[in-house]
Amino acid sequence: MPQFPNILLHAVPGFIILIAVEVIYAIKMQKKLYEVKDAATSISLGLGNLIIGIITKTFILIFFSFIYKYRFFTIPYTAWWGWVICFFADDFSYYWMHSISHKVRWFWASHVVHHSSERYNLAAALRQTWTGNLTGSFLFWSWMPLAGFHPGMIMLMQSASLLYQFWIHTEAIDKMPRWYEYIFNTPSHHRVHHGSDLIYLDKNHAGTLIIWDRIFGSFQPEKFKPTYGLTKNVNTFNPVKVALYEWINIGKDLKKIRSFKHAFHYLFDSPGWSNDGSSLTTKQLRKLKDQTEQWEN
Repeated sequence: MPQFPNILLHAVPGFIILIAVEVIYAIKMQKKLYEVKDAATSISLGLGNLIIGIITKTFILIFFSFIYKYRFFTIPYTAWWGWVICFFADDFSYYWMHSISHKVRWFWASHVVHHSSERYNLAAALRQTWTGNLTGSFLFWSWMPLAGFHPGMIMLMQSASLLYQFWIHTEAIDKMPRWYEYIFNTPSHHRVHHGSDLIYLDKNHAGTLIIWDRIFGSFQPEKFKPTYGLTKNVNTFNPVKVALYEWINIGKDLKKIRSFKHAFHYLFDSPGWSNDGSSLTTKQLRKLKDQTEQWEN
């Protein structure tokens, strides 16, 4: 099996340098981009993700390699066009994984970690899940080895996607050139994604290419500075509590119900679903807002 480099591990020094540059920029421009405890939590979660990833990614590589034996085609990793196709296939897979992670609570329970910071900076880019691979997020890429992509190609492209997404977690860049904003994910587009404002909820799920959001109707331009964080924030800087925050909430919800149907909804319906209306999904919140506006008019 060919050896592909672990580019994320090699990129760690670059992450640290760029975070330091952003901190200096924030101090110079008198912007409150960083809070020490918040940044420490983000970095701790990032380190935990790297450590856990050593184990989980080994399993995923074995799993993808098994599927690869039964591939329908063979896309050569030695051909440039194979990498071009792999880029689009990976980015497409990432879009749907990311989109569904906002619509299915089981996957949201892992992804919520990335949205838990009330700051938007390069350190927040490192705030990654500890449970995502353990709970099946890698399955969104499982069609790729069957289609003929080498498992090493897939995992390298996943890392490249995360590497690209690091720099878009900043308020230091306002807008990129218009043509770039139309095609690629940018700081402006991703600030929207991290907003807890109703207009911004569950929008801009892109990894590298924003065109998927434009095609599938989940695109939202940045109209005003977002309120970062969650609709109900975690209110802790303890990385373990942040990593397990939503899983603990799911456990609490499952304890108070008796119906299997309700248990299924709490696990696999949209985040915010409740059998008693004590919390609402994004769709329900928007419907309530529309009804309120109609009543007022």
